[in-house]
Amino acid sequence: MELFHFKKDIPFMSYGRLTTAISLVTFLLAVFCLFWKPLNLSVEFTGGTVLEVRFSKAADLGQVREQVESLNIGGQHKEIVVQALGTAQDVMIRLPVVKDSSSAKLSDLVMGELKKSDASVERRKVEFVGPSVGEELVSHGLTALAMVCVGIIVYLAIRFEWRFAVSAILANLHDVVIILGVFAFFQWEFSLTVLAAVLAVLGYSVNESVVVFDRIRENFRKAGLRGKSVPEVIDNAITATMSRTVITHASTEMMVLSMLFFGGPALHGFAMALTIGIVFGIYSSVLVASPLLLLFGVTRENMIKPVKTKEEAVV
Repeated sequence: MELFHFKKDIPFMSYGRLTTAISLVTFLLAVFCLFWKPLNLSVEFTGGTVLEVRFSKAADLGQVREQVESLNIGGQHKEIVVQALGTAQDVMIRLPVVKDSSSAKLSDLVMGELKKSDASVERRKVEFVGPSVGEELVSHGLTALAMVCVGIIVYLAIRFEWRFAVSAILANLHDVVIILGVFAFFQWEFSLTVLAAVLAVLGYSVNESVVVFDRIRENFRKAGLRGKSVPEVIDNAITATMSRTVITHASTEMMVLSMLFFGGPALHGFAMALTIGIVFGIYSSVLVASPLLLLFGVTRENMIKPVKTKEEAVV
């Protein structure tokens, strides 16, 4: 299915040096932001207080979240997690670590605020989640990210060639670092849902790269394109997949934006990370991965194995 058709190939590779330079500058800015302002890790990573309460009737989570956030516990950049726990009356509240404030003191503060609107609210349980749990989550998250990257490299190296594998993983890491840099710059909270979105972006971006790489490999084998140079073959492949790219990414972005605008605070970080990842995923698949192929010296011979002639036995 084609939404639109180009009569001539778009010369993407003629701008390869410019787009690679822009990507390098953006990547370095993201790295700088990560060192300048470290990630604002959520309660799951840093530890904190977990409070379970029960209301006499179905709880309005939005109202509960507003009441707790009005206390400004931990500062304006620390998000309070409020979610249902089993039933409509049971609610779990996660609070960040606050210096010189114990879990009991924080829970009393929250309960005092909640009782203003519902005097019958009951405190069920209070517990402190230590930072050691958060450190374990960080290590497991980094391990998962490393395993995904290794899996992508192995898959692409087997399916295509090592130049394609390295180009794709560099382009995908470019997307991941930019997402982390944006979250660090704006000090948006980095939670487990955001980590899940980062891993999803890795898979999403590599899928787009594989589509483009498949078309490049097909073009190298087409008789009608044998007289074309390598940049022209790549330009033809990218142009041919443009319609598919627009349809796929526009449809996905519509769903992600609906989560961003209507999903509430619980889905905001997840949807924002996906939004950034999809936008930069398109850019990196077309204007980062493909120019890197040229930089690594991909040729037609890399894709077409020479036919070995068998020597006839002399009688």
